[in-house]
Amino acid sequence: MPFHYLDVWQNKTIFAQTFISTNYTYMIKKYVNVGSNQTILVAFLLLFCLNQPLGAQDKWGHEYWHDIPVYVDSIQAALTYPMAWGNHKTKNFGKWKKLARAKVFECMMAAPPKAESYDMRVLAEEKREGYTARKLEFRLSRWYSVKAYLLVPDGVGPFPAVNLLHDHGAHLSIGKEKMIRPFAVDNSVVEDADAWAKNLYGNQYLGDYLAKHGFVVFSTDAPLWGERGRKEGVDRNRYDIIAGNMMMLGRDLSAFMTYDDIAAIDFLATLPEVDSRRIGCAGCSMGGYRAWMLAALSDKIQAGACICWMGSTFAQLSNHYGRKENGGFANCIPGLRQYMDYPHIASLACPKPMLFVSGKQDRLFPIAGVEAAYDVMHQVWKSQGADAKLSTFILDQPHECNLNNQQAILEFMKENL
Repeated sequence: MPFHYLDVWQNKTIFAQTFISTNYTYMIKKYVNVGSNQTILVAFLLLFCLNQPLGAQDKWGHEYWHDIPVYVDSIQAALTYPMAWGNHKTKNFGKWKKLARAKVFECMMAAPPKAESYDMRVLAEEKREGYTARKLEFRLSRWYSVKAYLLVPDGVGPFPAVNLLHDHGAHLSIGKEKMIRPFAVDNSVVEDADAWAKNLYGNQYLGDYLAKHGFVVFSTDAPLWGERGRKEGVDRNRYDIIAGNMMMLGRDLSAFMTYDDIAAIDFLATLPEVDSRRIGCAGCSMGGYRAWMLAALSDKIQAGACICWMGSTFAQLSNHYGRKENGGFANCIPGLRQYMDYPHIASLACPKPMLFVSGKQDRLFPIAGVEAAYDVMHQVWKSQGADAKLSTFILDQPHECNLNNQQAILEFMKENL
């Protein structure tokens, strides 16, 4: 009986595979008139065909591509952002802010219970040039205490204060230490922080820089960073699992980060060294996201600065710009996108002074999305006669907070606090 390739393709049985694998050379020589070199080639092609999907069969389907659904454009078209200023039926700005804030908090789900008392302790203190560094521990919630760094300028206070919010960087071993040079810790932590400052912050600690110029500076860890990490040790891959577990408990890990930032500002405002009427916030990358979220949701924040974190959902989660959002649960608040996009939420800070800087070389945020977001925010500030208070820049830089950015933050805070 003559050998038939199609019979083999249509009947990939164990017998056929075994028979061909042990006898392919004999079969080819017997039924195909080729030389020895050609035999090798035909044998290779035959085995290749045996392991390919059958042409006569349907291809195995898929519904996700590049980690997003193939119908993502349809989802995007359905996002009308009905709670955004200008889209919502309410035309009174104060009333809109109240309603929109309430919707954000609703989507953030249950908050951690407030601390009944802060029970603050000073763990260590170090004199630095022009200011004093303190390491504190205080109760941020009834459920947990956190550690923080506080820098207090020399002289007579109270002083204006800036809460510095650390970045993500897929680097969870340190948090607040990215903002303020650590002390009273293992030397490996200092080395880690120094390397991070060199990599992302122009080899300068933003917190120490601001303290030298007369600001109280405060910073603490977000959940899962630094001294709020896993007992088992740092593992970026466990972040999403923990976030999923939190959701199963009716809580949102990203929202806890924002709730904690709000609670930390409440604590900061109680310190005698701080002028509670002059408190600002600033951060880069995820820290920038935290900064505008905090400015939008806390009345105690008078001014905010965001470096390299602003865009639109259309640009961040689509296949139109060669990449997708990969922050995952770090800025995931379930349901919120049904009502507002990032710039709409940031606009809850209006008419406060706000500084936004983005980079042309920033691979995380497509410029088209940045420009669209800036346009949305300027429309809001203009509607309130406050456009001069919103400063937005797209500079020729990558995803970083360089020395020029830090100087801009300093000048911005001097002017607005």
